[in-house]
Amino acid sequence: MLTLAKVSANGQVTVPIEIRRKLNLKEGDKILFIERENGEIIINNASATAILKAQKAFEEVAEKAGIRDEDQVQALVDELRYGKG
Repeated sequence: MLTLAKVSANGQVTVPIEIRRKLNLKEGDKILFIERENGEIIINNASATAILKAQKAFEEVAEKAGIRDEDQVQALVDELRYGKG
């Protein structure tokens, strides 16, 4: 897909509707610009990117703690919240 957008005098760009839909962007969302080594610029929904990074971090912590499924997560939450497993 090839989509064109114009930069205003203030440096603002209207993100085309097709791109907003693909990135699930809504009013007020932040956009993340990532530059690859080859100079290519990638645009992502910053909220979605943050969630993916958090999931990866939680996976690593869960693996170290020996947590393997949702029942074990719920048991840990119950233990921390109510002092029982």
